[in-house]
Amino acid sequence: QVQLVESGGGVVQPGGSLRLSCAASGFAFSTYIMSWYRQQPGKERELVAAITSSGSSTKYADFVEGRFTISRDNAGNTLYLQMNSLRPQDTGVYSCCANFDHWGPGTQVTVSS
Repeated sequence: QVQLVESGGGVVQPGGSLRLSCAASGFAFSTYIMSWYRQQPGKERELVAAITSSGSSTKYADFVEGRFTISRDNAGNTLYLQMNSLRPQDTGVYSCCANFDHWGPGTQVTVSS
């Protein structure tokens, strides 16, 4: 059974940084495409970034604009999202996703002064 548990969210000032982690279990993590999604109040969930099973290729939403980096540790079954230069409009619940069809519960990110 796919289990995904996110951590690392919190409250940060504009321009600050956060590193999100996603601990994965119950499936062959190293063979799955992994991704991060976010959901903001009143909006549909949207893709933030994705990474291939080996980590050799990544994809980012246009709004990332070079501020975020997705990475993975296949030996430790963990997915990461390093977020820099955060903006108030980045506020939302960030969830990791396995194979585009299993999501974790998410972690809240709030960017506010």
